[in-house]
Amino acid sequence: MLFSILQQAPGGPLTPYLQNPHITEADIARLRHNLGLDQPVYVQYFKWLWQVVRGDFGWSMSNSEPVTQAILDRMPATLELMGCSFFVSIVVGVSFGIVSAVRQYSWLDYLITTFAFFGQSMPVFWFALMLQLAFSVVGITAFGYHLSLPSAGIASLDNFDLGDRLQHLVLPTIVLSLAFIAQYSRFMRSSMLEVIRTDYMRTAAAKGVSQTAVILKHGLKNALIPLVTIIALTLPGLVAGAVITETIFAWPGMGRLFINALGQFDFALLMGYLLLVSFLVIFCNLLADLCYAWLDPRVKYT
Repeated sequence: MLFSILQQAPGGPLTPYLQNPHITEADIARLRHNLGLDQPVYVQYFKWLWQVVRGDFGWSMSNSEPVTQAILDRMPATLELMGCSFFVSIVVGVSFGIVSAVRQYSWLDYLITTFAFFGQSMPVFWFALMLQLAFSVVGITAFGYHLSLPSAGIASLDNFDLGDRLQHLVLPTIVLSLAFIAQYSRFMRSSMLEVIRTDYMRTAAAKGVSQTAVILKHGLKNALIPLVTIIALTLPGLVAGAVITETIFAWPGMGRLFINALGQFDFALLMGYLLLVSFLVIFCNLLADLCYAWLDPRVKYT
């Protein structure tokens, strides 16, 4: 379906050449024949699929290198940002959800709920620009200390410096984590409220087990089951690269690579990226099914 949709775009895979005023109609016709674009779409698709099966994803016109190499070059930066954002989202989101459920209808619950609504409704591009304005352009001064963070890029130095790399990670991680923290905390709160009211939770509390042990040892594992589904749906987007976040912060990851390929209609690179995302969706859903059996022993796969 993706292959067919991209084929229907105006100009098709030859769009980069059509924008060149020095290329004639005869050149376009010759390129169309040499690349096999004058054949039916299904023939082109099976030829492309046969190349993919053999590990050949084609040649990137915008990067002038193989598609596999272009994606692999950008993947470490995306994994770095994704790993930090995912860790922050899980730790903060789950913690907020547990506290909000345990302290239901308290001022803390209302505060976390308000934060969740803020995170879910805040436009990512606007929030990112406001953080850049506050922490990079203007800077924050508190207690006699002026805080200024890098607004773009992955590093300021050619050599690897952990402190410099962490400074560049702060703003994009906050932006990328905000929506996921809000989403995870709401699902965790709802799931934990259902678990708290179960008989085995009341039995554990009646035996004298501390509230912390009851929540973390008996309740958390069962409350995580619905959250695993949500994580499985959102994780491919993180791994594939947050398109808006990476573009605003000039982060050299796969999301920015996709935007550049889309702007230049790099057909081979677009198909390679979309194929990777499709694989991640299937893989993460399979991983979620396996996690169900670990979280709930009653789930058996035969």
